[in-house]
Amino acid sequence: MTVADSAGKAAGFAVSAACVVLLAGCASTVDGHPVAGEQTVVTRHVGGALSALLVPPAQFPGRYPAVVLPAEAAAQAARDLTGVGRNARVQPENCVPPPQQFGADKTAIAVGTDDASRATITVELTRTEQPLAVLRNQLKQCGSVRVSKGTVMTTVTTELEAAPPIDADDTLAMRRTVTPDVGGAGLTQSMRTLAGQVGDVRITVTYMSFSDAEPDMTAVDELFTTAVQRVEKG
Repeated sequence: MTVADSAGKAAGFAVSAACVVLLAGCASTVDGHPVAGEQTVVTRHVGGALSALLVPPAQFPGRYPAVVLPAEAAAQAARDLTGVGRNARVQPENCVPPPQQFGADKTAIAVGTDDASRATITVELTRTEQPLAVLRNQLKQCGSVRVSKGTVMTTVTTELEAAPPIDADDTLAMRRTVTPDVGGAGLTQSMRTLAGQVGDVRITVTYMSFSDAEPDMTAVDELFTTAVQRVEKG
């Protein structure tokens, strides 16, 4: 993943220092990569329509021919990525995904599909007034969630991972599975997601499959970097 300089941003550095005491004094060496700090408030509006900022299908890796979804399909896809469908009930109740608006300049989604592996990579841009820290704090409390819709019951398990180092206001990474109570081969939905925020635009890139195969994180990294840079440029 390409990492941009973090000048002008709140950023931390992973520091590895070695101090050798010599007659001349003490010297230290600092290594690491810039990473986003925690975004506590949204103060910047990113200009440009989300449809224009979205990674175009032509920039998806060749094995993932992609399309931009119309509004209704985008709403369905966004819910699928949370594991909570429309009108589903969630326990604990405080683990209901944050509300999301759909339609013109509210949500834009492009999906690339690898038919051979039944895997997809979804790039999603959303307008939001909430900093990414709100989602992170919710996920910390909602590692395992029960979801019901009619007679169908599933367990949604989410685990936060090391945040991707990239020049954004904030970032996070997570691993998520959606497991139905009545299981079977090819029914468990597995996801790996990189998320970031630039101003009032939330960027997520998610690899989803129904197999135990290793996710294509190289493609996810590349698309996430491209998506963040496009939003940064406005």
